[in-house]
Amino acid sequence: MFVLFLVVFIDLVGFGIVIPLLPFFGEHFQASPDVVTLLLATYSITQLISAPILGRLSDRYGRRPVLLLSLLGSIITYVWLGFAESLMMLFIARAFNGLMAGNIATAFAYIADITTPENRAKGMGVIGAAFGLGFIMGPAIGGILAGDDPANANFQLPALCAAVLSAIAFIVAVVKLKESLSDEVRAKIAAQGPRKHWKSFFETLTRPHLGLLIILSFVCTFVFAGMETTFAMWTRREFNWGPEQNGYLFAFLGVVSAMIQGGLIGRLSRKFGEGKLVVAGTLFLGLGLGLIPLSENTIMLAGATMILAIGFALSTPSLNSLISLEADETERGGVMGASRSAATLARVLGPILAGVLFAQLGRDAPYFAGMVIMLGVTVVAFVKLSSKRAPKAVEATD
Repeated sequence: MFVLFLVVFIDLVGFGIVIPLLPFFGEHFQASPDVVTLLLATYSITQLISAPILGRLSDRYGRRPVLLLSLLGSIITYVWLGFAESLMMLFIARAFNGLMAGNIATAFAYIADITTPENRAKGMGVIGAAFGLGFIMGPAIGGILAGDDPANANFQLPALCAAVLSAIAFIVAVVKLKESLSDEVRAKIAAQGPRKHWKSFFETLTRPHLGLLIILSFVCTFVFAGMETTFAMWTRREFNWGPEQNGYLFAFLGVVSAMIQGGLIGRLSRKFGEGKLVVAGTLFLGLGLGLIPLSENTIMLAGATMILAIGFALSTPSLNSLISLEADETERGGVMGASRSAATLARVLGPILAGVLFAQLGRDAPYFAGMVIMLGVTVVAFVKLSSKRAPKAVEATD
């Protein structure tokens, strides 16, 4: 598990480096706010396409080769991003980068392979912590390398640094990462014959309880992605911040997320059950979104984003744990791929809607809209999931 944690962590540092940079990169090419959010959504559109395909391929051929191929592709796309000389080149680079990012579903499937139902939430939390720690270092590094002047940011250096980090992750994976899917399980999958990736995706969504979990994951990611893609533009207009200041704040979010997912989520899930953590997480996520527009200074903004980060850190691994427990060992890659596809679709639609609200109704509109949506989700989660505990309660309902 440690090797996978290291690979995902290094890869996410590279991903996090470009997060505070991209809105300014887009505006450098005279992109409007709604076009900037579309740029960020492009990554998720192509990740949506690749996630179920890579997930099913990992079921058939193993997790390791899929992870290696996608890491190699990430190296190429970050270099491409660094040398983009037009808005179109920027869009194309992000599109190819998103295709390679479908490997996250494979990483979740890998964790499901090597954990038991009793410690599944803890395992998902470890990968969540890798995400959080990646966002601690990544945005801070990207902000420092890009500089604090939004009008004269260095766009090339952060992207090339991300490429180097992806190369390190690739080397570590080649040398240390072992295959998690046993020959026995792969033989069972092969005996089932080839599956149509998108047919399997829609079949997964029609399974009642599993479909509900994936929809909840979709909505949580939807509102969080809208925040991510408009936040730099909001702080620029509210506090005149540049990439560096935004990088530090995203790093702070990463610290909060890593502390919860890496250290607390296992104990919390054993004590309260994943269902109650989803209820609490969605409530905190909604409150954090609603408090951002009310923040009049840096301290208030840090408090609002901390509440938001706590909510996302509680809900995401808990939902991933419940989703993985609904999957048989021969379909984990596909089920987690379907879940990731739903999440990446949310990262397409969330930024688009947030960009339209930002441009048409004002910079506060995406956050208040997200708050209303999440409070509705909290009610649904309370009714449907508050009694869910893994593994016994989930296994009893299968």
